[in-house]
Amino acid sequence: MTENKRKVVIASKNPVKVNAAMGGLGRMFPGYEFVAEPVSVPSGVADQPLTEQETLQGALNRVANAQEAHAEADFWVGIEGGVETMAGELTAFAWVVVRDREQLGRARSGTFFLPKAVQELVEQGVELGEADDRVFGHANSKQKGGAVGILTQNVLDRRELYEQAVVLALVPFKNKALYLNPQPQHEV
Repeated sequence: MTENKRKVVIASKNPVKVNAAMGGLGRMFPGYEFVAEPVSVPSGVADQPLTEQETLQGALNRVANAQEAHAEADFWVGIEGGVETMAGELTAFAWVVVRDREQLGRARSGTFFLPKAVQELVEQGVELGEADDRVFGHANSKQKGGAVGILTQNVLDRRELYEQAVVLALVPFKNKALYLNPQPQHEV
């Protein structure tokens, strides 16, 4: 790649995840041109992760599998959406993992509570996107605004929710000296 071009392997072909990754990178590093290469790689977790740890592990696995399959990239990005029950109610969120050749960044998206009708379907083993489609009468909502888009009437959509987490996962890359050399920087 040229001096200002960076190849980004995104561990999904879902356009929401691809656009979130590219948007976050572009916002954090506006002086670079990012070239996306979406790839389908396994997450190594359930199609619908049911805990925060399983969701994070899915994002970590996606990055590792993408890096193994496409070692020539500059960045690898994994985004995994998940759910977890909190005080009897089902929450939804995502974990984002970004890796370059030197370091790893991680961040979690915002969290929101799902309606009981969606929760009941997920508890029966239905993946969240499919549950949303059934409850709200949509088609393929997980490649569009997602549950958050439906529930906020697109005030906030899935891409925007994920893009914010991509930005936060890139904090260590924007501040390499602080994260790669964690020595205290104070005068004696």
